[in-house]
Amino acid sequence: MPWGIRLRGDPEVKGLELISRPGIATERCESRLVKRLRSAPSGHVSSTGFTPPRSVLYWLLSLYALVGLMVAVGGITRLTGSGLSMVEWQPLIGAIPPLNAESWQRVFDLYRESPQYQQVNHWMGLEDFKRIFLWEYLHRLLGRSIGLVCFVPWVYFLARGQLRGRWAWTTFGAFVLGGMQGVMGWLMVKSGLVDVPAVSHLRLAAHLSLAFLVGMWLLWIALDLTRPEFIGAARNERSRAAWALLFLLSIQVVYGAFMAGTRAGYMYSTFPTMHGAWVAPGWLELSPAWLNLFENPAAIHMIHRHFAWVVVLAVGAFVAWALPRSSTLEVRRLLWLLLSLVIAQLGLGALTVMSGVQIGIAVSHQVLAYFLVSLLLVLAHRARDPRSTLSVPHGSARSPP
Repeated sequence: MPWGIRLRGDPEVKGLELISRPGIATERCESRLVKRLRSAPSGHVSSTGFTPPRSVLYWLLSLYALVGLMVAVGGITRLTGSGLSMVEWQPLIGAIPPLNAESWQRVFDLYRESPQYQQVNHWMGLEDFKRIFLWEYLHRLLGRSIGLVCFVPWVYFLARGQLRGRWAWTTFGAFVLGGMQGVMGWLMVKSGLVDVPAVSHLRLAAHLSLAFLVGMWLLWIALDLTRPEFIGAARNERSRAAWALLFLLSIQVVYGAFMAGTRAGYMYSTFPTMHGAWVAPGWLELSPAWLNLFENPAAIHMIHRHFAWVVVLAVGAFVAWALPRSSTLEVRRLLWLLLSLVIAQLGLGALTVMSGVQIGIAVSHQVLAYFLVSLLLVLAHRARDPRSTLSVPHGSARSPP
């Protein structure tokens, strides 16, 4: 076995550890190391190549948090009936709100031509309209802000050499996904501006799913950045089980969007039964039968309610199975946190329907879903077997001026 260098995967570990392997001179190993250090302009070197500095990690986590905030504001916008108040899509100049009485009257006149005003909100005056306009405006402004916070620092990091290779492409992928999510948001709104004053619940589900995907994309990159030894690590039984649970939870999130889009959450305000019944009346009234899975509010409510128990039981079984198989304290803590949060999420879901979809409870239910999906993603990442990784403290691998 030749001389070699083992670099700890923990970015907090300072320095290097030399392992004696007779056969190749130490000087040769040191020469190779120096070359690798000089090849990374800003950050540190791992066995997977260049790794960006801490500032990139903080940027990614800030974007992840902003997406979570977007999920919350989107829920409020939906529950206050504000989503159809802005009938124009102006990605650039739309960031400027109405600033005088004339501009307010113009946007109100446009709204009065919409189906929502004519069929639902015909009683509204200008002051009432301003209240619902505010939430939709904030929702869109936050989306634009996230786009700027994503793209401008990305260009800066790229120009400084702090992003390159796979890190540059994967982070740019977040910007592309965010753009797709914004376009889907407008397509969703557009579906409620003709004939029926309600957005397509299918497009709503796609809009919410893309938001979750953007957040999880950012989180995964951040996880790779904090622990480079997990990059390319092989999946094991625990990580595969976590991915399976993530799939189940994703189905539940989609049906939660169906609940919001069809207003199915208002149908039954008792728990655990639906007004005394375990099977919702009329849940198979549409033909063909499969259509009930996507279009029948009674079936959607029943599926979302009963599938929650499937998710809770699956998580409980996973935690009981994975705990004795987990050798690290970090993974065991994550497992206990997962079990606690999924029980809390079930309770919030019950309170949501029992309260008649009270806004604060319903939004908390949606935001907790975002963090539950995040927690499962962290488990899927950390439950793998890490590879041996070479790392150097941040800032010590800068190329000479």
